[in-house]
Amino acid sequence: MTDNEILTSIRNGSYQEAFRAIVDNYSERLYHHVRKFLCSHEETDDLLQDIFIKVWHSLPSFRGESQLFTWLYRIATNEALNHLRKMKIRSALRFESLEAVQAEMIDSDPWFDGDEVEKLLSKAIASLPEKQRAVFLLRYYDDIEYGQISQILGTSEGALKASYHIARKKIEQFLSEKDGSFFKPPAE
Repeated sequence: MTDNEILTSIRNGSYQEAFRAIVDNYSERLYHHVRKFLCSHEETDDLLQDIFIKVWHSLPSFRGESQLFTWLYRIATNEALNHLRKMKIRSALRFESLEAVQAEMIDSDPWFDGDEVEKLLSKAIASLPEKQRAVFLLRYYDDIEYGQISQILGTSEGALKASYHIARKKIEQFLSEKDGSFFKPPAE
């Protein structure tokens, strides 16, 4: 089912049909998107269920003022950022940094299928502040245009470009300090 057909189902009140199509069409994409924030397969699976519960409850109020894609990514990104905030509080209570907790998750995750370079990149991304991390992940991995990122995050395109640029520089610095400058994210 296409996004337009899903929107038609929502407008017609066929929420179960629309929801099934959303889950079928977006589960994998949203999983990978959220996974890059959380660095853990188990936490991502749990949060993805919460995201789809939120989508289910929000379907009747979805007015179609944004694309279905950006609406779903907004929900997923907000939920991932909220989860990171909770993780940050829990890690602070244990006198650990969220960055250290996520680095440990990356190293110990049996579902991580990347090589050492990808692990290091994941750790560099985990070291970014929330907003920079979100912009970098949406732009670099999901290849989403700044206009759509602006709708997802509710921030101006200029601010997003600046955040991406700063995130890119921080990642380059992190990687060069850890293992030389073998990685350069594309310039914007």
